[in-house]
Amino acid sequence: MEADANRSADTHLHVFPLPLEWGVDLYLKDESVHPTGSLKHRLARSLFLYALANGWIREDTPVIEASSGSTAVSEAYFARLLGLPFVAVIPKSTSPEKIGLIEFHGGRCHLVDDPSTIYAESRRLAVECGGHYMDQFTYAERATDWRGNNNIAESIFSQLKLERFPEPTWVVVGAGTGGTSSTIGRFARYRRFQTKITVVDPEGSAFFDAFASGNPECKARGSRIEGIGRPRVEPSFTMSVIDRMIQVPDAASIGAMRWTTNVTGRSVGGSTGTAMWGVAMLISEMLAAGERGSVVTLICDGGERYSHTYGSDEWLAAQNIDIRPYQEALAAFLTTGKLIDP
Repeated sequence: MEADANRSADTHLHVFPLPLEWGVDLYLKDESVHPTGSLKHRLARSLFLYALANGWIREDTPVIEASSGSTAVSEAYFARLLGLPFVAVIPKSTSPEKIGLIEFHGGRCHLVDDPSTIYAESRRLAVECGGHYMDQFTYAERATDWRGNNNIAESIFSQLKLERFPEPTWVVVGAGTGGTSSTIGRFARYRRFQTKITVVDPEGSAFFDAFASGNPECKARGSRIEGIGRPRVEPSFTMSVIDRMIQVPDAASIGAMRWTTNVTGRSVGGSTGTAMWGVAMLISEMLAAGERGSVVTLICDGGERYSHTYGSDEWLAAQNIDIRPYQEALAAFLTTGKLIDP
């Protein structure tokens, strides 16, 4: 595990092209360049180290995980690194590209019709085979050392040191487990930064309603944006470290995903699109208030994982999703600094 980390460099912090006179700088932390192609590479490594340190996995222990795709890809990679069998319990709706990547890294996919059953099915399989259920949705917020030790928060603030606004006004992330927002929120408070955390949440997810109402028992149908949004509030979702949440329609997420790729030339996935819609909203508010500063968000994974879904006009038509109004709103935002919600 240590040798693998030693072979991997930190991820890049790209500048998004905004007009200089706005006095607002936007940075995209590119987590898609990890060996397994997503932000979840960090989480998977932390989960395996946590399980090893706790004595939960040993030689030949089968590892089981409930996932919507990307975490399972990364965990399959680390399981193969350690010579352990790996089973991913995932919804049947998971993109075929992600299923292919899990199998490429030596994992086996166990598909379920109802996404809400992935937890119970994972526990059942772990008991049946004498394996360990990794349970990212419970352990994500505690497996990573939020005080530093090369976590994503420490990396972001370190990379910003030489920028004109080294302490960002906002860091914008999505929530699947809640581990990333918990890590960044805790780190900012620990280091006494004034940075605030915004979590963007796709439609159909329980997180936004839970935050707005203060009720962690909220339930929802689930999200169509893979990797973020959940039908229930996961144990790792720490509301107290979040300053704001923004609910984002699916059409806005996918429209912003394609817009970001067109503007930057970098292929991004749907969850990055969700974040970018929230980013544009926050920057629009900053400009209206005459505020200067910087904003940071993440490229969670690449758009090539979604070529049959979010990247497909035929899929959008079948889902009755019209992204054009949101693409037009974002194009106007880049010219005027104002984001008008269609």
